[in-house]
Amino acid sequence: MLERLRGPGLGGWSEDPLWGTFYDWSVEHPRAGGAVWKAGIGSDLRLLYAAAAEIGRQPAGSAVLDVPSGGGVALRGLRPGQGIRYVAADIAQSMLDRTMESARERGLADQVEPRLADVGELPFADGEFDLVVSFTGLHCFPDPQRAVLEMGRVTHAGGVLTGSALLNDTGLRTLPIRTVGRFAGLLGPSATRAQVRDWMAQAGFTDVTLRMSGAIGYFRGIKDASADLIDGG
Repeated sequence: MLERLRGPGLGGWSEDPLWGTFYDWSVEHPRAGGAVWKAGIGSDLRLLYAAAAEIGRQPAGSAVLDVPSGGGVALRGLRPGQGIRYVAADIAQSMLDRTMESARERGLADQVEPRLADVGELPFADGEFDLVVSFTGLHCFPDPQRAVLEMGRVTHAGGVLTGSALLNDTGLRTLPIRTVGRFAGLLGPSATRAQVRDWMAQAGFTDVTLRMSGAIGYFRGIKDASADLIDGG
């Protein structure tokens, strides 16, 4: 099992640390949160909103997996009455509780299915989802490569995996953040841009794009239509 990390002082992700609440607040307050993102990691928060908007373009009957769902920030991309199956998966029940609270506030609860799940061993069938989203999650996993392979396994041929992560090859500006985050148990080894591209290819994705915004990389790939079964081992 690839539970997200635990560490001293701040609590691990399975315990819903205070940092998770702050992250949710920053995303839900574009002006103040955008300023924090720009000052802290040199990133444009609007790119997260644009990436999440792909959820709202899914046709009725589609299946979407959001992992890790955290407090439900990606729900901003889901539309009331859209008629899709939206699975919010996370290692922490408290995170799922916050996701469902947000879903109710947004009038989306009828479409959202909370699911306790470990990204390293997802309890879903091969090719079950048309769209898999993983925003600011990859850098939290202790084995990000395995996570990408698992997300690829559950993506339908022709489907999309999209997400974002705090990457390693982004200069010295974010080195203190990465160092403290790992010590606190909030960040894992993360990846470089080359590693993300390589893992996406291993997971069967083509047309992979990776756009940098400060220390955050936004990645997106389309599952090869011939890759009906990916060995996630």
